[in-house]
Amino acid sequence: MRNIDFDKFSEHSLVLRNYAKNFDTQLLEEIENIVKQNDFRHMKTPKGHQMSASMTNCGEYGWVSDKFGYRYEKTDPKTNQPWPKMPEIFRDLARSAADDSGYINFESDACLINRYRPKAAMALHQDKDEHDFTQPIVSISLGISVTFLFGGLTRTEKPVTKELHHGDIVVWGGPDRLRFHGVRPLKNNTHPLVGPLRFNLTLRKAN
Repeated sequence: MRNIDFDKFSEHSLVLRNYAKNFDTQLLEEIENIVKQNDFRHMKTPKGHQMSASMTNCGEYGWVSDKFGYRYEKTDPKTNQPWPKMPEIFRDLARSAADDSGYINFESDACLINRYRPKAAMALHQDKDEHDFTQPIVSISLGISVTFLFGGLTRTEKPVTKELHHGDIVVWGGPDRLRFHGVRPLKNNTHPLVGPLRFNLTLRKAN
């Protein structure tokens, strides 16, 4: 790896510190453009529980959750329209972060965008709705810092925690690809670019 500030969860899972910071304004502008086409919403789990983080998507596929289950769709079930096109900066930054983490030529076709307000969280879960588990997950943090939970291959294993800050990127794959992960409730705080919010871009190869 070139000279990059990083923390390790394991040999296969890294936090690239400040990796996206120089692109933050462009990333946030692109999020704003996407939201104009496809606004954030609080999706519901198959059991009817509303998720605390609001979500939207861009790319060839979008991740959705409703009474029919968790899955990827080429069109938004709410509008029956294709998801907004994935900005090149999203795809290029994810590919570069994956390359620098040892996952060469990562090509994402889906980007889930989560917006967290104070007290919003994400319970431990696996990203397992994709078809190709040889491809890594690339997760970009913008805005307020949050505690990231990185667990084991079973829900009962105690997770390791790391603070994620504005501009950090987490990359995991290989034997770690199906590890449980989540975030603790967002604390009250403000960030100069986004105020009391955190945005998370999760890029994946869905199909």
